[in-house]
Amino acid sequence: MEYTGSEYKGERLHGRLEGKGEYILPTETRYEGEMKDGMFHGQGTLFFPNGSKYVALWDHGIALQGKYTFADGLEYDKEDWRYCDQYDRRFYTEICDGLKPAGRSQLTDLDPPRKIPDGCYDCGDGFYNPLTRVVNDYQHKFLRNADDDEHEWIIQKCRKGWDETTGYRPKQSQSTKT
Repeated sequence: MEYTGSEYKGERLHGRLEGKGEYILPTETRYEGEMKDGMFHGQGTLFFPNGSKYVALWDHGIALQGKYTFADGLEYDKEDWRYCDQYDRRFYTEICDGLKPAGRSQLTDLDPPRKIPDGCYDCGDGFYNPLTRVVNDYQHKFLRNADDDEHEWIIQKCRKGWDETTGYRPKQSQSTKT
C-alpha cells in the first residue's frame, strides 16, 4: 500500500486484508466494511471527500446493490429520480428551501456556490485547469489528470470561473466597424 498511497486499518489473514477494516485511498475516499482476499466483500460503505457516501453489498470488489447518498442527504433513486431531470430543473436545496427571487438564480446545489479560481472549471469533485489538464479537489489537492474525453466534457458542460457575454449581439454595420 505504500506504493499506491493507500492505507488500511483492520483485520488481516495471512497478510491479506480480510474481515472488518477501513481502507483509505490517496484521494481520501474511505471504505469501511468487510474485506475478503484483499477486496471489498460483504457489507461496506464508501465515504467520499465531498461528504457523499455509497452503502453497498460487495462481492469480490464488485458492488451488487447499493445506495448513493449525496452530501446534502439526498438519496439517489434510479427508478424514481425527481431532481434536476427534464421536467424539473430545481436543485434539491431549492426543493427543500424554496426558490430564490427573480434575478437571484441558484447556480449549484450549494448556496452560495463555490468560488472557482480564475481560468478554471468546477467539475463536481474539484476544480479543473484546462491549461494543465489537472483536476484538484476543493482543498487544492491533486485528484487526477483529465484525458481528452473528460477535458471536452468539462469544457462543454461545467461552470466556469469567469463571465462571458452571451445572447444576442447585433451585427455591426460597415460604418460602425472602423
